Amino acid sequence: METGTAERTETGATGETGATDAASETAEAVTTTVEVKLTGHVRSAADTHQVEFTFEGETLRAFLDAFFAAYDVRDLVIAEREADATTRGWARVERPPGTWRKNPEGEQTRPYARVLVNGVFNENLDGFDTRLEDGDRVALMKPFLFCL
Repeated sequence: METGTAERTETGATGETGATDAASETAEAVTTTVEVKLTGHVRSAADTHQVEFTFEGETLRAFLDAFFAAYDVRDLVIAEREADATTRGWARVERPPGTWRKNPEGEQTRPYARVLVNGVFNENLDGFDTRLEDGDRVALMKPFLFCL
């Protein structure tokens, strides 16, 4: 299994005397390590099907930012505009049923692509604000589709 790591370093602000400003000191940055599963086009582009990935932060949003910086697969998964999130022939839904919520523009997936946390679509959780813990499983899926 490959290991990917996204690292960012923070430096404290220093005054003219070179002393660290106490107000700008921060505790150690929180890092989270998740198991990432990749399928279809995402797997092909990343050239791996599974990776343990450590990133700074504890939300799906922080994970995605770090993962997309390390693996160039953002355009396969994320739709930047509403028009990129749907495909011709899909029914328009004004009010999603039950507790399902549509992610806001810029946080939606491309048609057929999905982001799951521990087997649950991120729309059924807290979208990109879903909290991740060490050992969680994140899946980025964009299946190969064939028309017969």
